[in-house]
Amino acid sequence: MAVPKQKQSHARTNKRRSQHKISAPSIQACPQCHSPRRPHRVCPTCGTYAGRDVIVANAGDDAA
Repeated sequence: MAVPKQKQSHARTNKRRSQHKISAPSIQACPQCHSPRRPHRVCPTCGTYAGRDVIVANAGDDAA
């Protein structure tokens, strides 16, 4: 198994780690209500996905 001959410096380690950052999540506009939502997910505002109603948003309090 390969073993490093010398200790890697802090600068070299930090240079390598600078590429490992979290990217911001991609946001798209919902085609129905135009509110921001994540792609390939149900819209949290209107409850539609791929042009169909998946979740009835704010349906009322009938399940009491």
